[in-house]
Amino acid sequence: MKIDSFMNEQSILQELSVRFKQMRIDSSVTREELADRAFVSVRTIARFESGNDISLKNLIKLMKALDMENNINGFIPDPFDRPSYHVDHMVVRKRARKTEKKSEWKWGDEK
Repeated sequence: MKIDSFMNEQSILQELSVRFKQMRIDSSVTREELADRAFVSVRTIARFESGNDISLKNLIKLMKALDMENNINGFIPDPFDRPSYHVDHMVVRKRARKTEKKSEWKWGDEK
């Protein structure tokens, strides 16, 4: 199921827990092994996988233990990593113009 703005917080939590459990199973990692890697209790993993709330710190630990650190950037994207940021803050180069040299040559009727 795709997470969208029409879902309430509990539904989003349920969907995230289902996704996380599937990622853990696909990685062939047991709850006990994941708990050892993440330095959290097996109960924390069981609570999260059943759709209960855990702390953000524990969620980060679990994601890191499953080598999912790159997915953390999706939660709150870095505002400095957007192309629009670079466009808005880039130095605009001014066109260089060739300056004309004044000629030493004269027609002869100048004073």
